[in-house]
Amino acid sequence: MKKSNMTEETRHYSAMGRLILSAMIGLPLALLISVLCISYYFFTYSIETSTTSSMSRIVEDHRHMIDTFLQERRADLLFVVRSYTFKDLSDPQKLEQVFARLQEKSNTFVDLGIFNEMGVHVAYHGPYRLEGKIYKHTKWFKEVMKRGYYISDIFLGFRRVPHFIIAIAKEEQGRRWVIRATIDTYLFSNLVEGVRIGKTGEAYLLNAQGVFQTERRSGGHLLEKDPETLQFPPRGGRIKTFVQKDARGEKYLYATTWLREKNWLLVVRQERSDAFKTLSTATYLVLLVSLVGGGAIISLAFFLTGRIVGRMKQADMEKRSLSEQLIRASRLAELGEMAAGFAHEINNPLQIIRSEQALIETILSDLKDSAQVKESKDLAELEESLDQIRLQIDRCAKITQSILQFGRHSEPSFEEIDLRAWIPQVTAMISKKASVHGIKLGHEISDHIPRINGDPAQLQQVLINLLNNAMDAVLSRHGTEGGEITVGAAKKDKGKIVIWVKDNGIGISPENLKNVFRPFFTTKPPGKGTGLGLSVCYGIIENMGGTIEVESEKGVGTTFIITLPAEG
Repeated sequence: MKKSNMTEETRHYSAMGRLILSAMIGLPLALLISVLCISYYFFTYSIETSTTSSMSRIVEDHRHMIDTFLQERRADLLFVVRSYTFKDLSDPQKLEQVFARLQEKSNTFVDLGIFNEMGVHVAYHGPYRLEGKIYKHTKWFKEVMKRGYYISDIFLGFRRVPHFIIAIAKEEQGRRWVIRATIDTYLFSNLVEGVRIGKTGEAYLLNAQGVFQTERRSGGHLLEKDPETLQFPPRGGRIKTFVQKDARGEKYLYATTWLREKNWLLVVRQERSDAFKTLSTATYLVLLVSLVGGGAIISLAFFLTGRIVGRMKQADMEKRSLSEQLIRASRLAELGEMAAGFAHEINNPLQIIRSEQALIETILSDLKDSAQVKESKDLAELEESLDQIRLQIDRCAKITQSILQFGRHSEPSFEEIDLRAWIPQVTAMISKKASVHGIKLGHEISDHIPRINGDPAQLQQVLINLLNNAMDAVLSRHGTEGGEITVGAAKKDKGKIVIWVKDNGIGISPENLKNVFRPFFTTKPPGKGTGLGLSVCYGIIENMGGTIEVESEKGVGTTFIITLPAEG
């Protein structure tokens, strides 16, 4: 039956442990994950917004720089056509001078050429031999003649080298002529590619057909088709940002916009992992915090659950112990009432015996007076026996009176107590028990000690409890030889007196010393103590306005010290 109860109790604690563990892990983990997810969401949104905004600003600034470059080259050529006539520029020496001035302003010009309305290259200054070549059917010539200004895509032309030109047409005396300048493709590419964003950021130009107009560092040569199909933004200077995989499957953050001066698409891109490096770091930190926080929560949950279940077990054990001790205390109370009843019942026959003893003494005295009984040895023995009977009757009366006084239920009654006389009276109640067990019971009572105001019965209860505990401690260490108990009293400063009970018993360990006045705490084996005695003593002394303390050393002995206010 007991084994079944233990199994059921084990199941109960296991179920409670699982419930507590689930609550202590589930709720904090849910809160931690919720906070981390919300924080991560807003942090991610902030980083993504900040990164794309930064990319958009870079693209806008870069577009402005390229457009400005093209506008300045256009302005240079406009200045030339407004300053010189067709005849002037058809002169090779004059054209060389003009080119030299253009080079002083910008070294991006490669050559300079003049064309008549038939597309014939009438004058040229540059590294190639292009004079006399006819461009009437080329795309760039048709466009400039139609529009008056044209920037070409990258093309090979007669020189078979990738390049692009800026051309301006002018009306002069009813005829149109054209000035054309070739831009240094290398320098222009450096200008476009000059963007530096992180480790993988790059910029390049595409025409409307997706053909490279500048080199791309990560792979992409002039006049090659871009292997990626990009999302072209609408016209009007708007910027489009998006994430897309390239031909190799790598994810890139793109920002695209059209130039204002030329139908070219400016593309700035950066590997997504590089662009959102901070976000990746934050992701790792979130995962680390999640793992560390989750591990800490789980570890703490297991630790606290173990502590809580342990406390529950301890509380249940204390509850059972309390119940058992209450039962024992109830039995002791009943035994005390029975003892008081027995003492009361014994008093009646004692009174009869005392009366009969007095009657015998009276009759014997009368017989002696009437000379009916003569002095003899037998008469002397008879008188000695009567004296012994009277002595034992008085002793029994004192014992029953002490039992009745100790077990009396009444409200505290405070009166003056003379400790010099009162302490020996109390110790006399247990002196026989002490002598039977070979314990030396001594007194150290000062001659000049003031009276105290207290309840004699309750103070007697305290002192008897301390003496009984002292005898148990002495017997545990010395047996029936070598035990000593001393009860003392003396005056203390500031209107106080002290009463102490000192023994040379087994002493109290430091870990138990702080618990001796706690209710139901006992170091005695089951059935030997209730754990209530010292707790009750503490309450009694406290109600009298005093204190009770203990000093002890394991294997040396123990001293209980009672401090009470002196009378007056």
